[in-house]
Amino acid sequence: MDFKSSDTVPGPPPEDHLPHTTQAAVKIVIVGGFGVGKTTMVGSVSEIRPLTTEETMTQAGIGVDDNYGSDSKTATTVAMDFGRISITEQLVLYLFGTPGQERFWFLWNGLFEGALGAVVLLDTRRLEVSFDVIGRLEERGVPFVVAVNSFPDAPRYPIEELRGALDLPLEIPIMECDARRRASSREVLMTLMRFLHSLAMRRAPV
Repeated sequence: MDFKSSDTVPGPPPEDHLPHTTQAAVKIVIVGGFGVGKTTMVGSVSEIRPLTTEETMTQAGIGVDDNYGSDSKTATTVAMDFGRISITEQLVLYLFGTPGQERFWFLWNGLFEGALGAVVLLDTRRLEVSFDVIGRLEERGVPFVVAVNSFPDAPRYPIEELRGALDLPLEIPIMECDARRRASSREVLMTLMRFLHSLAMRRAPV
């Protein structure tokens, strides 16, 4: 197809433009098992219209996907979710939500490339799924925090009990959150940034 000189290619809407004050952009991944709320978190906190790759679930996933606790879920992420949030006038976070179904986990390695840190979103109804998720981050050396998404019918456990079950050191932050609420999701990201800053200060030469 030939374009004339007068033709213009539409760009992003003005509200999606990167702020002119931005000096640094950081890649963050949001990981977790199927149905823990990764797409919801990206959508609730993103200042731009998020990109999602959700597809309708079909019978092909029966017997393959573990959707315990998410029986009413009709769509699933098959590649990634993407959003953006400005933490300050100078710092922007690019958010990448990973697919939760295990048959799509082979995509995680590419999404982890260049990531400064991660949020592990956790559903206490399926705590065992988080073991593999955390193991993959530890293998890649990606620093992370853990956010327990508050589902109405999910059991509640003390933070230190969860820390013991996940076998996490004291330095790794664990907090409760509501992925549907922008303020709660933003606080999770701020906790991650404070954690990353503390790691950087610890590693800095004296």
